Amino acid sequence: MKQKIYLLAIACLTLLSSTLPAQQIPAQDITLSQYKYPFPVHSLKLHIQGQHLEMAYMDVQPSRPNGKTIVLLHGKNFCGAYWDSTAADLSNNGYRVIIPDQIGFGKSSKPKTFQYSFQQLAQNTKTLMDSLHIDKTAILGHSMGGMLATRFALMYPQITEKLILENPIGLEDWKVKVPYQSIDKWYKAELQQNYEKIKQYMMDSYYAGKWAPAYDKWAQLQASWTSNPDYSIVAWNSALTYDMIFTQPVLYEFENITAPTLLIIGQRDRTALGKANVPEDVRKTLGNYPELGNYAAKKIPHARLVPIEGVGHLPHIEAYTKFITPLLEFLKE
Repeated sequence: MKQKIYLLAIACLTLLSSTLPAQQIPAQDITLSQYKYPFPVHSLKLHIQGQHLEMAYMDVQPSRPNGKTIVLLHGKNFCGAYWDSTAADLSNNGYRVIIPDQIGFGKSSKPKTFQYSFQQLAQNTKTLMDSLHIDKTAILGHSMGGMLATRFALMYPQITEKLILENPIGLEDWKVKVPYQSIDKWYKAELQQNYEKIKQYMMDSYYAGKWAPAYDKWAQLQASWTSNPDYSIVAWNSALTYDMIFTQPVLYEFENITAPTLLIIGQRDRTALGKANVPEDVRKTLGNYPELGNYAAKKIPHARLVPIEGVGHLPHIEAYTKFITPLLEFLKE
């Protein structure tokens, strides 16, 4: 009986610790220097656009290497840390796993001025590969990382052995239906962010109105910046990358992808940039991932589609087994 009470108490404490009130979320500096990532973090020095910047990354070495490498590219509202389970399983299966934080994200530099482009981020990633003497790799990108992975595969087909897109955004051109929003407007909205708004957005957009303790650490991490005195720098970088995403579609070049491609698409996803700024009848036509996934699979040569029913924007967090199983099968082919 005492053991049962003890276990229940531990469970309750675990739940409470994973859903801290907003005022108890520790403030993080703009490079998350005090936040512990799941694997050791390294840094690559970059001199780009007249600035000395640092690109943080994890390099997960397998105990029994199979000679293959995979690069994991994070989404807009995340950093490399959320690939923790994915990287562990890939490493256990023999893969060397490289997980960068792109400039402007996670533990990497947050420049006060920067011309963001997917070409620039792809080039930074290629520089990282060169520094690690990697000349062949699979590329996995989620959300915004899917747009970046696509651009990388287009720019560096000789390096990209396989391409995996997990609920990538940019499967449609929002500029056709959504009014342009200035960087200043994005910036103003980012300055108003807090834990409650971030959690509500994630719950509505990613998890169909449902919340689990496992989701909370990523909402807390994003919110941890908002109480930092330098949060305005993070907010400005976020505004710049929103503009990059909106103005630099990759879908028109899908037919030029040469790497074998796997599309893992949570079918409940309805993510679309700027859909709050259009009338309801237009909003209903945006972010239809079942249709968008089919379209992409037809446009990309050598593409295979894995639809995951009842799952939203984050299969590798919401339905991990349904995500990792087809991923490992595809990589082993």
